[in-house]
Amino acid sequence: MSNSKGINTICTHVGELADKEFKGAVSPLYMSTSYAFEDVETKRYPRYFNTPNQVALAKKMAALEHGEASLIFGSGMAAVSTSLMAFLSSGDHVVFQDSLYGGTSNLATEEFDKFGIQYSFAKDASADSLKAEIKENTKVIYIETPSNPLLKLTDMEAVAKLAKEYNLVSMIDNTFASPVNQNPIDFGIDVVIHSATKYMGGHSDILAGTVISSEENIERIFQMAKNFGGSLSDYTVWLLERSIKTMGIRVKAQNENAMKLAEFLNSRSEVANVYYPGLKDHPDHELARKQMKGFGGMLSFELNDDLDVQKFMKTLQLIKPSMSLAGVESTILLPSKTSHGLLTEEGRAKQGIKENLLRFSVGIEEIEDLMEDLTQAMAKSK
Repeated sequence: MSNSKGINTICTHVGELADKEFKGAVSPLYMSTSYAFEDVETKRYPRYFNTPNQVALAKKMAALEHGEASLIFGSGMAAVSTSLMAFLSSGDHVVFQDSLYGGTSNLATEEFDKFGIQYSFAKDASADSLKAEIKENTKVIYIETPSNPLLKLTDMEAVAKLAKEYNLVSMIDNTFASPVNQNPIDFGIDVVIHSATKYMGGHSDILAGTVISSEENIERIFQMAKNFGGSLSDYTVWLLERSIKTMGIRVKAQNENAMKLAEFLNSRSEVANVYYPGLKDHPDHELARKQMKGFGGMLSFELNDDLDVQKFMKTLQLIKPSMSLAGVESTILLPSKTSHGLLTEEGRAKQGIKENLLRFSVGIEEIEDLMEDLTQAMAKSK
């Protein structure tokens, strides 16, 4: 099926496994960890990412991101680390944008020195700042847009052009946007990575990751992946394929709710700042209009200093203080204590992550109920 099909059609039908025995409407689940090796076209082995359910889901992932091929991993960080290590060796250098998911930053700062891999963090997310960090031994440029947690945007087309100019591999964490809202390969990015735990899973009950790229790049990543052993169980693969079927309609509803809530919070005297690319006063709003199909279900905001942020979270009745994001239920957290807790206080300050910054993952609840919950929590937190 071609990539020209609509997003909900791709989510529902691409990569289906036919139930040839009973003609069921959903893909059958193949739980075997041992397959025949003689007189077969493919020697299947779970750690080689080629069991029937893994192969089928990889086709769906590739179609969603307009790529040629994909691999499914046991977590988003497994996808990130394996993809980076596939293109980096001792003596090589990678350029990261400044604002990244804390786990990715921690991977570089905690592990890369052990392997002799050099890294730089650009002063911001612009192509000019990334260019300023390129060295003779640079091999990869790694970006994340919208960024976690401040929703800063990076110009994907400019970064892709820069990477090609210097013969580098461009990689992006596209988790916050999801394939519904943004397709980086269309802008020239080489490798697209997702924490599939988030919008692809969508129900806060699946841990997974994926990487999508050309067949050549995926083969290179696979050669590393089979040795690192980050494959996913076929039962979870099957659950993820099921969840993706509704991703298009879930994300659309989350986009709509997030836009209304960003405007609502922006109008409240109790709120100091709101970070959401759909707002016209967001510094990257025009870039968001250019490279995103929807502005996403994630936003961040800072309460005024006269409000107790801890009391605010504890007073919420519907919105759940919770660690992850992108489920159908609305969740909220303090990045300084969770997603970016691995960074030093100085590192967080450099990225603009304040102690009272709240990251809000907007769900699919009725918008009036979410507004009411925020209002009562603010009133009780003064």
